[in-house]
Amino acid sequence: MSSNQEFLVVERLVKHFPITRGVIFQKKVGEVHAVDNISFNIKKGETLGLVGESGCGKSTTGRAILQLQRPTSGHVYYKGVDLVHLQGVELRRMRRSMQIIFQDPYASLNPRMTVGEIIGEVVYVHGLARGNELRERVDALLNRVGLDPAYANRYPHEFSGGQRQRIGVARALAVNPELVVCDEPISALDVSIQAQVVNLLEDLQAEFGLTYLFIAHDLSMIRHISQRVAVMYLGTIVELTTQDELYLHPLHPYTQALLSAVPVPDAIVERQRKRIILKGEVPSPVNPPSGCRFRTRCPLAVQVCAEQRPDFREVSPQHFVACHLV
Repeated sequence: MSSNQEFLVVERLVKHFPITRGVIFQKKVGEVHAVDNISFNIKKGETLGLVGESGCGKSTTGRAILQLQRPTSGHVYYKGVDLVHLQGVELRRMRRSMQIIFQDPYASLNPRMTVGEIIGEVVYVHGLARGNELRERVDALLNRVGLDPAYANRYPHEFSGGQRQRIGVARALAVNPELVVCDEPISALDVSIQAQVVNLLEDLQAEFGLTYLFIAHDLSMIRHISQRVAVMYLGTIVELTTQDELYLHPLHPYTQALLSAVPVPDAIVERQRKRIILKGEVPSPVNPPSGCRFRTRCPLAVQVCAEQRPDFREVSPQHFVACHLV
């Protein structure tokens, strides 16, 4: 994958968190393999969905791309520039076009700041507006995400979860970004509010030409909003393809198991479907299995799965999978 041809290119990204022991003299006794050698790309203007179980490394991937958590190794090319090697002023300049919408709208907003201060702070820090111009910009952003500009003087605790997430969206848009990492932006919201937030994100993408990395658990929502989908398991990407291809022809056993758990509104089809029940628990990322990470729960695993890590390869046009049996 060429970094000059793609909007965002992630190559062999690794993020390990050290495990230490001791109070004064800390000694490294292990490490958590949160993200382990993953590669993918995102084209300008598209939405790539990233799905998987809790703890598989989805959020860490998003944060490592934005350099909120520095990768252990690998490369992140954003418009041809490797973000991993940027520091200080250069990295801050690049961050104007990269933003994140956090998962928890209750924890991601400073309770001591008004909504106007929360949204306006990022504009002020990057020197994009001052005084009346700043206030007008905040009012316009609030209006664009469906909130009354008069709310600018209120505090986060005065809003519902859905309204807080809209404030988070307005904050992310304040510096006119091109890439937005949506880190499970609807998982903490009521079902009735989720569709409203997703529709808002789609409208904003069409209006401003945004590119999304959309992290979520809900496979139905991912199918609705994404053009391509990457399936993650225990720090690795096991399958990546277009959303139609993934849902119609899943190749990896883990993807097949995930999709078999998605409810179907047709009662007859639902009764005829074969449900794949995975046995056992997800292994610890501190000591992941040898070879294929999924082999300890895979109903099709053979000896080679324990001996060799499968290559992440293209088995058909735009369909990548990491499995010895495909």
